[in-house]
Amino acid sequence: SACPTRSKPFALLTPLAAQIRTLLNQLGTSKDSSKLQQNLQQIQHSTNVLAKETNTYLKDLASVPAPLSPTEQRQQKLQKERLMNDFSAALNHFQAVQRQVSEKEKETVARARAGSRLSNDERQKEEPLVSFDNNEDWNQMQSQEEDLGITEQDLELIKERESAIQKLESDILDVNQIFKDLAVMIHDQGEMIGKILF
Repeated sequence: SACPTRSKPFALLTPLAAQIRTLLNQLGTSKDSSKLQQNLQQIQHSTNVLAKETNTYLKDLASVPAPLSPTEQRQQKLQKERLMNDFSAALNHFQAVQRQVSEKEKETVARARAGSRLSNDERQKEEPLVSFDNNEDWNQMQSQEEDLGITEQDLELIKERESAIQKLESDILDVNQIFKDLAVMIHDQGEMIGKILF
């Protein structure tokens, strides 16, 4: 029999996905910050690790020998099916939230890049020829550039978000692999039960 603490570790997937959704709704708002993004990435990573661990536990459970009694075999089959179905539902929910986060992050990066191009284009069109006869003209020019252009900090934030998107897409691929593994386990379980019953 499986360890009781391992019987439904994925029960945490749904509350974690809800936390991710809450943080997702704060992206692009006044509450958006690098701390929020770090928290979001941390929860996503933890949830992904939990999904992988659960997948491993389910594989281990699939290798547990079937009981001798036909009644116990049916009961074990139903329990395994219920666990796999519950895990699949929680995984679907998590994956849907992951995809929403990915889309929102991509939109944010696209807006930031568009803003950067727009401000650079505007600056080139509107930039008058300036003579630097005195320091006042030079200081005014520098302050205008700072107001219009994208800063190094903005570029760094864009890079961080792009990196987060790549990590998120990797996590989504991991979840896809878990779904494939789950489908194989369900298929194998069906064949094993068919052999036992017939």
